[in-house]
Amino acid sequence: MKKLLTLIYALLTMVSVQAANTYDNPDTLVVARDGTGQFRNIAEAIEVCRAFMEYHKVIFVKKGTYKEKLIIPQWLTHIEICGEDRENTIITWDDHANIIYPPTGKPMGTFRTFTLRIDGSYITLKNITVENNAARLGQAVALFTVGDKLTFLNCRFLGHQDTVYTGNAHSRQYFKDCYIEGTTDFIFGPSTVWFEHCDIFCKADSYITAASTPQDIPYGYIFNNCKVTAAENVSKVYLGRPWRDYGYTLFMNCELPRQIRPEGWHHWQKEREKTARYLEYNNYGEGASTSQRVSWSRQLSKKEAQGITIQQVFNTQDQWVPSNQ
Repeated sequence: MKKLLTLIYALLTMVSVQAANTYDNPDTLVVARDGTGQFRNIAEAIEVCRAFMEYHKVIFVKKGTYKEKLIIPQWLTHIEICGEDRENTIITWDDHANIIYPPTGKPMGTFRTFTLRIDGSYITLKNITVENNAARLGQAVALFTVGDKLTFLNCRFLGHQDTVYTGNAHSRQYFKDCYIEGTTDFIFGPSTVWFEHCDIFCKADSYITAASTPQDIPYGYIFNNCKVTAAENVSKVYLGRPWRDYGYTLFMNCELPRQIRPEGWHHWQKEREKTARYLEYNNYGEGASTSQRVSWSRQLSKKEAQGITIQQVFNTQDQWVPSNQ
């Protein structure tokens, strides 16, 4: 009898382990609001992924609107969230900085407003929209990045003020063929980020970037072969202002519209003119003239520009070259 009970216990344990590991493999997980996938919500698919995976795991998200406030935790790696269709696969939330945060009874503040927060590393987003749909009542982050080696391919990031927050000074991120829109400081933070062939849409007279690159980090925001556009009612746009001392932003080989202010850049606070690293090279379009740029910005030489490559920029803690570059 004792042997029989032992055998039954062993079999039950094996079944339990197998059940717990159903998704512990490289297979694609399918999310669909209409119930045709394994999950109806993206959060459910994220939850079943194993910590520190050594293989590439795809979460395929079918067309639909997913009203979710998501966190990809630090222990998840090598995950790709791939939408079926960029325009019609949408993750949305609507927090803004002035909503009262119940635990404190005070306004939520900027950094809790995210729709999607990525703490894990080696994460890829592809063919998907991330939106903060809050009204213009305060800062409202759509994407909040913390992890390292993050890749965003053919995605849209929609919002007003503070749309994309790159929140870790030691994070490297690559955006390719993406669309980013906003009003004020809608790309901001301390990370090293390369934007390749992205569309940047300005919805108000304000500032595109607000870099806070630390002094010891050699590169901040680099926009290469990007196109900046603005709404018809917009007439005065700055390329950026330094959120902290030593902010780094470079626009090169980019199309700049007539709405870019002739001076190009703003100091935010007067003393930051002494440390801001604001650079341009080989831009074109009605807003690309550098004849009236602020004296504390700089035009790169051809030789300097040739030395700024993805390999060079991302070769910091270790070598990383994003795929699909």
